[in-house]
Amino acid sequence: MIDLAATFEKFEDEWEFKKIDQALTGRSDVYAFLLLDKLLPGTGDLVDHAEHDEIWLGIDCEALAEVASEEDILSLVRCGVRYDDGDESLKMFV
Repeated sequence: MIDLAATFEKFEDEWEFKKIDQALTGRSDVYAFLLLDKLLPGTGDLVDHAEHDEIWLGIDCEALAEVASEEDILSLVRCGVRYDDGDESLKMFV
């Protein structure tokens, strides 16, 4: 199990999508959604809610910490996904 807050912080300066090798799509948000669905398959919407220029993702962060590798988190950061340790959630700018 990884420490999500520490791992997201470790890679916070690695946010360039073009650094992802062999991305399945050219769209960073779609790639992030595909990766999250691969890690935590589900049937509900990935976008939990939106406010102003941000979206919050409907991801169980404890479950993600149990299945994600540091490489997975690096890919998410490169897609623009951020971890908010205040409310323990994932979010993205739109």
